[in-house]
Amino acid sequence: MKMLSYPYLTLILGLLWSFNSVAHTDEYLDSQPAPHGGQIRMAGTFHFELVLGEKQLTVYVTDHASKSFATEGATGNVMVLVGKTKTTVELKPAGDNILKGEGEFTSAPAMKVVVSITLAGQEQQQARFTPLEKKDLPAVDQGSAAEHSQHSK
Repeated sequence: MKMLSYPYLTLILGLLWSFNSVAHTDEYLDSQPAPHGGQIRMAGTFHFELVLGEKQLTVYVTDHASKSFATEGATGNVMVLVGKTKTTVELKPAGDNILKGEGEFTSAPAMKVVVSITLAGQEQQQARFTPLEKKDLPAVDQGSAAEHSQHSK
């Protein structure tokens, strides 16, 4: 039996580790500004941004590169959990990359929200949110923010 040499083993382990680093953690996503002021979570290869409104929930869907992903033909629901109260809200396409739903739910700091969406031609994806939980976000360096906005134009 032939053993793998050190350089090959290092290369293989490095590649395996890099595949795990592709997904963003919740902490990382919470440290980034959300385009619509909501909370962002990974759902498979997609990003879901949940925005709460008065009796309304909006989910924006983007791909891993933060480009809009069409929601036409998508189905989904949101389960809102506050204490022992569970409310389910149906989501319907409402624009390019938007799904919306309305329902009777209570917003509370300890609320947990589970979003389940099946995009046309895709497998169902699910993401868990804590949209009103206070996060200690790092201060934004204005120089870096200005530099970033120049690169994105």
